[in-house]
Amino acid sequence: MTQGPVLVVGLDPTRFPDWDPEPVLAAIARGHARFAEQGIEADLCLTAADADGEQTIVAALTRKEYACVVIGGGIRKHDPLVGFFERVVNLVRRHASGAAIAFNSTPEDTVDAALRHLR
Repeated sequence: MTQGPVLVVGLDPTRFPDWDPEPVLAAIARGHARFAEQGIEADLCLTAADADGEQTIVAALTRKEYACVVIGGGIRKHDPLVGFFERVVNLVRRHASGAAIAFNSTPEDTVDAALRHLR
């Protein structure tokens, strides 16, 4: 296992109409702060589950070489998004083939998911 930068890919909670994104944004911020506590560089890619979102993910994946890509539970757990989830996994395989792929359960355990594959 190696330590290196991590990319966290998740759904942007501000893109859901009639939904308060603040609790999710706060959880994402707390989870992201845990990377700094561990001394791990981490980038965040929040997107929508659409073609533009896929382009956003590709841009993030190709920005630098990541040791690990964590795909958020919002993408993975929501049954109507299974097709998008599959496309995200394949984008990671195609554009960051050297990166480990990890999955979190909540925004706050994202660093734990990455640590299973780092160091």
